[in-house]
Amino acid sequence: MSLTENIHIGRPTNRVDGRLKVTGQAKYAAEYPAADLLHGAIVGSTIAAGRITALNVEPARQVPGVVEVFTHENRGKAAWLDRSWRDEVAPPGHPFRPLHSDRILFDGQPIALVVADSYEAARDAASLVSAEYEVREHCTELERKRSEAYVPPEKRSGIPPPPDPRGDPEKAFEDAPIKISRDYRVNAEHHNPMEMFGTTCVYEGNDKLTIYDKTQGSQNAQGYVTSVFGLKSKNVRLINHYVGGAFGSALRPQHQLFFAVMASLELKRSVRVSLTRSQMFHIGYRPDNYQTVSLAADREGRLRSIMHDAVASTSHYEDYQEAVVNWSGMMYHCDNVKLSYRLAKLHTPTPCDMRAPGAAIGVTALECALDELSYEVGIDPLEIRRLNFASKDENTDKQFTSKALHACYREGAAAFGWDKRKSVPRSMQDGHDLIGWGVSTGMWDAFLQKAEATAKLSADGKLEVSTAASDIGTGTWTILTQIGADAFGLPLEDVTARIGDSTLPTSPVEGGSWTAASNGSAVQAACEAAKETLFKHAKKMANSPLADSEFEDVAVSGGCIFRIDDPGKRLAISEIMHAADLEEIEEEGKVGPDLLQMMKYISYTHSAVFAEVRVDEELGIVRVTRIVCAAAAGRILNPKTARSQILGGVVMGIGMALHEEAMTDHRLGKIMNHNLAEYHIPAHADIENIEVIFVDEHDEKVSPLGVKGLGEIGIVGTASAVANAIFHATGKRVRDFPITIDKLLAA
Repeated sequence: MSLTENIHIGRPTNRVDGRLKVTGQAKYAAEYPAADLLHGAIVGSTIAAGRITALNVEPARQVPGVVEVFTHENRGKAAWLDRSWRDEVAPPGHPFRPLHSDRILFDGQPIALVVADSYEAARDAASLVSAEYEVREHCTELERKRSEAYVPPEKRSGIPPPPDPRGDPEKAFEDAPIKISRDYRVNAEHHNPMEMFGTTCVYEGNDKLTIYDKTQGSQNAQGYVTSVFGLKSKNVRLINHYVGGAFGSALRPQHQLFFAVMASLELKRSVRVSLTRSQMFHIGYRPDNYQTVSLAADREGRLRSIMHDAVASTSHYEDYQEAVVNWSGMMYHCDNVKLSYRLAKLHTPTPCDMRAPGAAIGVTALECALDELSYEVGIDPLEIRRLNFASKDENTDKQFTSKALHACYREGAAAFGWDKRKSVPRSMQDGHDLIGWGVSTGMWDAFLQKAEATAKLSADGKLEVSTAASDIGTGTWTILTQIGADAFGLPLEDVTARIGDSTLPTSPVEGGSWTAASNGSAVQAACEAAKETLFKHAKKMANSPLADSEFEDVAVSGGCIFRIDDPGKRLAISEIMHAADLEEIEEEGKVGPDLLQMMKYISYTHSAVFAEVRVDEELGIVRVTRIVCAAAAGRILNPKTARSQILGGVVMGIGMALHEEAMTDHRLGKIMNHNLAEYHIPAHADIENIEVIFVDEHDEKVSPLGVKGLGEIGIVGTASAVANAIFHATGKRVRDFPITIDKLLAA
């Protein structure tokens, strides 16, 4: 038997959950049935700041089928202290508590929940709830609050603040022969996954609940529920088997979870609460931000000074933070760097992580500024990036575990045909279309988080692997199945993955591009432990052909364990377990970061993004006709789902560059385009050719599997590559994202 007969890791593999999804058999949070189910509809405020002075809920109560209307005056019991409301990824401050008081903090804030025996009755009754307010002055415009921006007094866990300055950046900037200082803005964006937020809370008596929730962390959401409502952990099971997209919006529990659980506990009934598409705009978002990037170089293009300042929005009740400017201190070599990051409070909900939080906007500004500098120096935009290559993280003075960025530049440029680029803006044209080519570097963290898993091997050779990881469309079901199948040399159909359930082994929330490395490595560790147990039983058998073997000498495949150097010395799994009087072997696996290694090394994914645009010379219409994204992301477990992750990130980057922005009427404090008709996201007609290249990168330190995450690297650098291509095409530099027709024509 060939030892490579069943090799799954590294092969393009269809999603094991694909058939369930395309046939509609995969159930999402708001699709689970429950007996005697009630439905809730949320009523939102119509002002951005003030207090409720009166609520008229009687017309809603008169609607047939309405069971209860909850307001701040009759809200169910919930915890009082802030710490009871904080989830695993909460920023500093006072977490939002639905219906806590009569105070209004933002437009659309929930002020009532109508519960009825049908969704239609709840929805119609909710439209009859009216409120009177004491209106107070509000501000939703970041420009007005920039002068009041502050350094957050308490840091958000896991988010490093900007490092202290190094060198003398101001003097180096002043003395340098070539310098630029530019202002950039990335307007607020909203996640808008296909599946809207929903929770089905099944009441099982005696305050025992099974909850189906749209979340990126079943155990995080379960912990939130038990903490807020004072419930025993054993009485609350939270399931999120399938999640229809999230992009960070579901890292924290959203308020429909609170409402469903609160109503269920109060009414002793099962309750479902879902947000409408419009209400999805009244939760977290990518924060509005202004950035100033100042770069100085010598006449050859070597960086002499980098200064990067950012001001981002947050709510009045929490200090949401992300690493925006830190990238400018580590992406390129420079001895003189100064970075600063401040917040400004607005009457909005708290922002939340959105795909590559911080990097998506901070790298965009840096990469546009570096492109501008390349024209000032008179050097090719790709060459200036190569010239300033950083061989270590100069923020922390740590070595990279690996960095194949030069290969990304080389392979991406070759695939794109960069050597055919004409350097002068407006020098490439086809009829009415101005053609532009732009480039950008991408960079994102490669984390390994603490994670646990179990592997259960049955006597018939079937395998089950379990961990509480979530799959938000990234392919987690599939890669965990592949890892288990490879460990035991099994066909994929003989392996079952169990995920998305708070009762399973401990898992971090699905975010930060760490799931494959963390949960995948935990599954691998569990499988290795199960194989060791199997081997020990095999050695104990009478007349065992493996009695004199060591674990390193054997392999498991095809339902047998055998010596690698002499496959004839083998035992069937069923034979071993029968002799040991076992029906199954179940073992645990745990992984986590190596603290000693972390003192010396740090890990990132890298990419080079090349973009081609065509701009109608008369109308200013921009089409992105080609993208080449070359990524260095360690070992690729499944090239098919990995490619999908990069494609999705690139499409979102195009959305950032050309389409997505929340349009707020600041007089009212209201988002006006709170629907998919007016909040523009890229459609099929906007996306043309995207080529994904995975460069070879071997990294033994980043994770036991050698894996780096892919969920976010695809978006980082895409918007700036498109913006740089637009400048090359038109000679016009737009620094306000998205780059819409009006901005381009006015430039």
